[in-house]
Amino acid sequence: MMRSHIRLLFYCVLITASSCMTSRMPAAFGPVPSDRQLKWHQLKYYAFIHFGPNTFTDIEWGHGDESPDVFHPTALDADQWARVIRDAGMEGVIITAKHHDGFCLWPSKYSTHTVRESKWMDGKGDVLRDLADACAKYQLKLGVYLSPWDRNHPAYGTDSYNDVFKDMLEEVLTSYGPIYEVWFDGANGEGPNGKKQVYDFPGFAEVVRKHQPDAVIFSDAGPDIRWVGNERGYAGSVNWSTVREGAFYPGIPGVNDQLQAGHEDGDIWLPTEVNTSIRPGWFYHKEEDDDVKSVNQLVDNWYHSVGMNGNFLLNLPVDTRGLVHENDIKALQGLKAYIDEAFSKNLASLTSASTGTIYSDKFPPEHMVDEDLQTFWASSNSSDVVEIDLGSEMEINTVLLQEYITLGQRVRSFTIEVFKDGQFEIVFEGNTIGNRRLAKFPKVVTQKIKIMLDGKAPPVINNLEVFRVPERLSSPELSREAGGMVSIHVDSPDPVIYYTLDGSEPDTSDFLYEGPFVFDQKGTVKARAYIENYTQSSDVVTRAFDIPKHHWNIRSTCGNDDYLRQLIDGEEGTIWRSNENHAELPCDVILDLGQVVMLETLSLLPRQDHREGGHLKRVAVALSQDGVNWKQEILDFEFANILNNPVIQNIQLRQPVSCRYIKIQLTEDLAGLNWATLAEIDVITN
Repeated sequence: MMRSHIRLLFYCVLITASSCMTSRMPAAFGPVPSDRQLKWHQLKYYAFIHFGPNTFTDIEWGHGDESPDVFHPTALDADQWARVIRDAGMEGVIITAKHHDGFCLWPSKYSTHTVRESKWMDGKGDVLRDLADACAKYQLKLGVYLSPWDRNHPAYGTDSYNDVFKDMLEEVLTSYGPIYEVWFDGANGEGPNGKKQVYDFPGFAEVVRKHQPDAVIFSDAGPDIRWVGNERGYAGSVNWSTVREGAFYPGIPGVNDQLQAGHEDGDIWLPTEVNTSIRPGWFYHKEEDDDVKSVNQLVDNWYHSVGMNGNFLLNLPVDTRGLVHENDIKALQGLKAYIDEAFSKNLASLTSASTGTIYSDKFPPEHMVDEDLQTFWASSNSSDVVEIDLGSEMEINTVLLQEYITLGQRVRSFTIEVFKDGQFEIVFEGNTIGNRRLAKFPKVVTQKIKIMLDGKAPPVINNLEVFRVPERLSSPELSREAGGMVSIHVDSPDPVIYYTLDGSEPDTSDFLYEGPFVFDQKGTVKARAYIENYTQSSDVVTRAFDIPKHHWNIRSTCGNDDYLRQLIDGEEGTIWRSNENHAELPCDVILDLGQVVMLETLSLLPRQDHREGGHLKRVAVALSQDGVNWKQEILDFEFANILNNPVIQNIQLRQPVSCRYIKIQLTEDLAGLNWATLAEIDVITN
């Protein structure tokens, strides 16, 4: 009798132990996010606001010697900013409280270059206070950008400046309520005394941790979130939230691809924030009012940020009135409408799910489709398969996958197959997943979906959703070669394109595009594309062309003259480079327009291949009517932020000048290598 009791007790202990084994949480794998990082991962989309003296001086990087009086918005309304941001579906905003020019948007005690010294609000204004109050009203998160570079402060470049910057940080972090993100730019140039600063980034982080412990800190090296390595708004198809400790530092050059991809073998958690501007520049420029990103472009950015294991930080340059511009608002509303329509109906909600293996009954496949992000399916093998039965045949084109990143990022690659014509066929092959991955593929009708997962460790998936998102027709791309032939291209199947030459909006009653056409004059071409029997149309794209280039001639003192005509061939993808085998800068590129014009603006396009080397930092410009007698018009034009944002540099003259010859004096390159590259030269004439 005693022996049977002992045997029964043994079995009970064994059953209890087995039950414990099947219900315990899977062990974390590799680095995992902190609590503040997890809260940041719950966000998707928020605004950047660049605003300050640059808004009024019409440049990207101010020099710090601007009078505070240039800052004079006529109708500043932070309430409008917050309302626009909320209505766009954004969750917060980060403002450039202090850019490189050193101007503070709050009345700092530690600077004499602030709103207090301006005429705006008779020196009693505080942009940060206005925005903080508006964020509280509209339930938005508030973040701050403070550039350590200060081209105005006299202490910059000395040991005391780091303490000044910490004092400024403390002012901001203790006076405006909760701050969710502190954004540190890595730019490090000369101050007013010609010196550069050795930044105390660890000390800066200590100030943030002390006063805003829940705030995430952004820089190339974090310590909480990292830059994605470009300003185009694109994360890569490989995007690990992990990096090797010590691999990056703020302002690190030449590792953009690593910043974009992260490190599969990383030992710290440092996910990506994906930033871009809704316009070519970061600050407001009136000439960019018609260059706002189209809805198609913003949708593309959404899929390559929110859909690529990142958060989307979209810049809205507040204009000289102190308002978000109407054109920007229209684009934001278009993106919001698309997102609402695309992701409102999850076709996989509460459907049937099965997997090859299961870690335990506590973490079943059904947890992937229960729309609860705190439940998850856990596999017991590094490679596994997920099958979804939608219950009936449906048209689909997008799958959302999310890992339960509290336990680390595990999936190295995945493949999506759909059941069609009696067998499964591959419709998508992807790399990493992480916090959030949108896989978009051509629409297909199916009932069953199979997802093959390959991981560094057994996958842990907390969400799987399926959608039929709207197809958007790509916007036309217009180009004109040197001979005056205009081409229109649309990256969509079988488009029908109509265009106008008189500035009117094109429709099906206008010119039908049947191939390149001659437009060898100054004017505007607009185009719109249609597909599927005219049931869908693209955005209207506008391209203003100035005088044609077929009569232009060009020479230089920089060497490599065989490729000079690539500067005026109308092809943005071609590159001219000076002779890089010898020290060539400074040197001149001389352009003969073939006729006398009234020149307003000289446009220089940097190389567009997103590679380093030869980026110009400074140029000067002289003009002539005869090519012999020159008048210096621009003594020093700075290419601001050119490496990360290689947009057209418009060098505007103080007033139109009659000339035929333009001498572009290449004075300095960004890396100090004494050679230069350019993609294209253009002019804007009166």
